[in-house]
Amino acid sequence: MTPRPPQALLFDLDDTMWPIGPVIAAAEVGWHAWLAERAPAVTRKYSIEALRALRLALLEKQPELTADLYRLRRVALEAVFAETGEDAAHIDGAMQHFNVLRNAVTLFDDVAPVLAELGGMLRLGVVTNGNADLEVIGLHHHFEWALASARFGRAKPDPAIFLAACAAMGVAPADAVYVGDDLRLDVGGAQAAGLRAVWMNRAGGDAHLAAGIAPDAICADFHALLAWVRAQMGEPMRH
Repeated sequence: MTPRPPQALLFDLDDTMWPIGPVIAAAEVGWHAWLAERAPAVTRKYSIEALRALRLALLEKQPELTADLYRLRRVALEAVFAETGEDAAHIDGAMQHFNVLRNAVTLFDDVAPVLAELGGMLRLGVVTNGNADLEVIGLHHHFEWALASARFGRAKPDPAIFLAACAAMGVAPADAVYVGDDLRLDVGGAQAAGLRAVWMNRAGGDAHLAAGIAPDAICADFHALLAWVRAQMGEPMRH
């Protein structure tokens, strides 16, 4: 039996709409340089890698911070400022600077034109564990609703965050489709909440087989996603 046409399409952001690895790597370098100018005792003691290790250790002690990685970064920074005796007045500026660098993303080429087309077909939303600012990035106008784990207090793959987004949009989970690149967080989490899930598999490969996860569809890019959505909506195939 063919499922009924979806009413809403919900999206992951990082590594679904833009590559995040290069952005975070560049942001860490720029952030460390900013700190070196204003809080040199911090950067003398802590390299980029050492700060990252500190955050990971903190996450083990306070796993609830998984839902808010921005808060995790701040808590770790507060600790090293206190430890090194640097002026805590710079912490707000440091976090603001990291936020600017973190939002300097470059969309995959297929995203913007296809989003506009999808938005004309059904309602769009976002569910993310990240801290991207859609207004700064210039994509906010595409989405009716955006829910971040930092605001909600629980992170993917917890089904609750998917259910909350559906409730906010007034859409039954069975009438929503989630699109994301992470098999466990995105596909597994969404399916556990009763949504259909599309795996955005830009790199190709068959990792879903080893993971024992069966996406409702696998798409290599947003053009393939658009074709799949058209098929779900009962539209004829385009050549």
